[in-house]
Amino acid sequence: MASGERLDRFLVRTGLAASRRQARELIANSLVRVNGRVLHKGETVAPNDRVDVEQTSKGPALKPNPEIPVVVLFQDPSMLIVDKPTLLPCHPIRRDERTTLINAVVARFPETADAGDKPLEGGLVHRLDNGTSGALIIARNPDSFAWLRGAIRGGRIEREYLALISGEAREPMELTAAIAHHPKNHRKMVIVHEAAAQTRGAARPASTIVEPIRHVGSCTLVRVKPKSGARHQIRVHLADAGFPLVGDELYGGPPLAELKPGRFFLHLSRIRMQSPATGDRVSVEAPLPGDLLDVLTNLER
Repeated sequence: MASGERLDRFLVRTGLAASRRQARELIANSLVRVNGRVLHKGETVAPNDRVDVEQTSKGPALKPNPEIPVVVLFQDPSMLIVDKPTLLPCHPIRRDERTTLINAVVARFPETADAGDKPLEGGLVHRLDNGTSGALIIARNPDSFAWLRGAIRGGRIEREYLALISGEAREPMELTAAIAHHPKNHRKMVIVHEAAAQTRGAARPASTIVEPIRHVGSCTLVRVKPKSGARHQIRVHLADAGFPLVGDELYGGPPLAELKPGRFFLHLSRIRMQSPATGDRVSVEAPLPGDLLDVLTNLER
């Protein structure tokens, strides 16, 4: 081993962690000790250092939190569809975090903790950004999780968002630019138009359908149907088209006093799909929350 090897790389190389992501999680949760001392992300280990990993000493990855309310829009033996409030993270980053939606769900539906393939995400089939609200699918067992993940990747789950964009959109749009991680800002995604970069795997293909509903002041309320699932897809596609989301300052959207910092006008309003448990068609609607209704009311005055 070369002198000064990063701890996360060492854990993966020696088989103490299955992936860099798991290595970072172990380090963040103080489950890794080097010569008896807890190291932090980015620190290095030397060839003769003793590295110990406490894989299970901290108990379950997801700690139930019954204090956070959960609005269940639909449930059957295979899954839940819940209404995610704005600014509430979907899942924790560290084991000691409890203020997330999945922690609240696990308190009421304990089986969801072990339904997925990532300990800190439980049965989350997809995710919503902190600043987004609306319908969220959570599997209740591993078989349903695998089925639902395959369905969402295969385009068999229809997700319909309501969004308020800056500017007056008059015609339907299909936005198909590929999306990649920003080279310097880990919080952002970027559009990649160059075909060469796309073929090298630097960007993911993405497709978003946008349908205008009505003009609201100098903005437009639109219906958005993503056909793929790239990170920040709706936000970055609309910004690239010249119609950033109202409140989405990260991508150039205009701020609004009615919206709390980090909140933007994006809400997953409807999910249509087949239930893996019964085979029945399921259509679930999440009503527009009060803060977004207030925005529309104030802009229409």
